[in-house]
Amino acid sequence: MTKPDLASPQPPSGNDQGFDVLVIGGGAAGLYAALSIPAQWRIGLVTKDTLSISASDWAQGGIAAAIGADDRVSLHVADTLVAGAGLCDPAAVEHLASRAAPCIERLVDLGVAFDRTEGQLAMTLEAAHSRRRVLHAADTTGRAIVSILAEAVLKRPNITVFESAFALELWMVEGRCQGALVAYRQQLQWLSAQATVLATGGGGQVYAQTTNPAASTGDGVAMAWRAGAQLRDLEFVQFHPTSLAKTGAPPFLISEAVRGEGAHLVDDRGYRFAFDYHPDGELAPRDVVSRAIFHHLQKTGDAHVWLDLRSIPPDRIQYRFPNILRVCRTWGCDPLQEPVPVSPAAHYWMGGITTDLHSQTTLAGLYAVGENASTGVHGANRLASNSLLECLVYGAELANLPLTKKRYVAQTVGDRAVLAVDDATLTWVQQNGEQALAAIHQQRSQLNQLMWEAAAISRTQSGLEAAIAALQPQRTQWQQHPLQALHRLSPGQTYQLPEALSWPLVRAWGELCNLHAIAWLILHSAAFRTESRGGHFRQDYAETRSEWQVHTVVEGDRWQKSSPLQAP
Repeated sequence: MTKPDLASPQPPSGNDQGFDVLVIGGGAAGLYAALSIPAQWRIGLVTKDTLSISASDWAQGGIAAAIGADDRVSLHVADTLVAGAGLCDPAAVEHLASRAAPCIERLVDLGVAFDRTEGQLAMTLEAAHSRRRVLHAADTTGRAIVSILAEAVLKRPNITVFESAFALELWMVEGRCQGALVAYRQQLQWLSAQATVLATGGGGQVYAQTTNPAASTGDGVAMAWRAGAQLRDLEFVQFHPTSLAKTGAPPFLISEAVRGEGAHLVDDRGYRFAFDYHPDGELAPRDVVSRAIFHHLQKTGDAHVWLDLRSIPPDRIQYRFPNILRVCRTWGCDPLQEPVPVSPAAHYWMGGITTDLHSQTTLAGLYAVGENASTGVHGANRLASNSLLECLVYGAELANLPLTKKRYVAQTVGDRAVLAVDDATLTWVQQNGEQALAAIHQQRSQLNQLMWEAAAISRTQSGLEAAIAALQPQRTQWQQHPLQALHRLSPGQTYQLPEALSWPLVRAWGELCNLHAIAWLILHSAAFRTESRGGHFRQDYAETRSEWQVHTVVEGDRWQKSSPLQAP
């Protein structure tokens, strides 16, 4: 498939900066949300990279939908509730599963080429699913979906795309969101909108080992937190059990579907150890398999375990997993001939911005869809292949946004200010620009390692408190940093950035600020929940406790429990 022309349509020029809806994020959630909004409304879509680079684009396994002859919505709901370990919202799960079929039909109508068997949509089995209900397009399902959605977006004249643009802050007026501050083409622009949709994905880049792309820095959650939105369940991070663990290679995700097709997990001695930790072995929920690998490596002292695909017929591997086969061979490992070295890596963030069934946050005018939202679907542990479905089902809810016929345009848009920062900040940037970028990258690396050691697969109170103590002085330093001037610009203006304040520096600065916020939120949330459940495991509180069958609710710097939830 040819790559869509990402240079068209062109963003507006001059002072025409008002939209009916501003969508921040160019993955499946943002794209599908933009396409779901009626074409009568003017939409601005902001993406940090290009429309084809997102965690959705990296999704391999597929998208779950109970559309098979032997399947039912009630079974999909039941599987999701079990995986969520008591923290799913049953109404949200029912909403997800019951609306899957129309979303799949729309994707097919748009041209998504799902795999088929004898003319029918092919479906495979993944961990913790009771039926074969995962649709796929080889092992690049996310890419197949996102590329088609991107093409559709670029054909819509009512959608204006801002590529290589970075949203720094939400525009809040008396508790209502009316747009965002966006760095774009060496300018800082306040883009106004009746409704703003956050679809920025997860925050996996806060960890040293992650399957997420570089852009997954928790931007939406961090901006919403600073704006005063309620957040929920931020301690629940899913670590994918099987990422490539080859020296020099990135932690490339090897899909759950590989184990669904029959691959085995073995240790250096060839022993299938996963059954020692759960009766379902390799097909237990992801958190269980990740912990099984973690604890087994602690026991054996090995650096990684092995994923053996040789029990799957070679022609089946070549048909279902061509991309996995290609990447592994690129790094000197042929799955057809030998086991693949694997270990866990941060993969998906169950927590996020609290939303209702219509993707509305606790702030007027602000909506959230996709991984940066906490819809109540995933609970403490996401069921495999529910994430792409969630993007579609909850993105579709934006078809009913309460918009007025008259588009809101900022009342104070004036001439472009030449400088976006004061003289002292400008002088600092001119003297320290290159060194500042290097320092940001170094501090990001240190933050990644801190989080991997303190708040990854296995956590303790002492480790969490030590990490919080280490972050506190850095947090104070960042609040006093000269580049904080970017976050204090007068709303309604368009600012020309000085040449010394380059796009890479603005993005690096903004991402590090957001990652610090995400680390702070995860650490405090993990310390607050004194039990183990789903993706949150505490060595010092290893049991699941009934009094903790509640959401962790975050507002500002306050952590509290929600009302008790009903058992699934």
